[in-house]
Amino acid sequence: MMDRKNKPVTTVKGSTTLIAADAVVTGDIKFVGNLDVEGKVVGSITAEPGQEALLRIVAGGAVEGEVRVPSAMVNGTVRGDLYVSERLELAEKAEVQGDVYYNLIEMAVGCKVNGGLRHSLPAADDLSAKRIQRAAETPTA
Repeated sequence: MMDRKNKPVTTVKGSTTLIAADAVVTGDIKFVGNLDVEGKVVGSITAEPGQEALLRIVAGGAVEGEVRVPSAMVNGTVRGDLYVSERLELAEKAEVQGDVYYNLIEMAVGCKVNGGLRHSLPAADDLSAKRIQRAAETPTA
């Protein structure tokens, strides 16, 4: 992964949480910093809004659920929709069973996406959310 200055990004500031290869976590995870998945997560993974966060799913790691993070490096399996607001790297062993929403994406030869790829800009998402909020606040006659 690269940041805006084209330097490799392998971690972000903050602590690192590891889900070990033999571990199975059932339930939703909300995190900041780095989350490394070597085992299996059955539930959604979400980064705290407005915080730096990087999800790494290594070869052999798996997530069954929706993922919403700013940055992700995937070389394992995701069964669910993947929302990455900044940068997504799909390595050669990555397999995604679901739709992928991304701002910047890097895909290696050999990765698999069984779903749609949709480019989305964080600014466009913010404008859409504001438009929906204004419509809800507007009284109808």
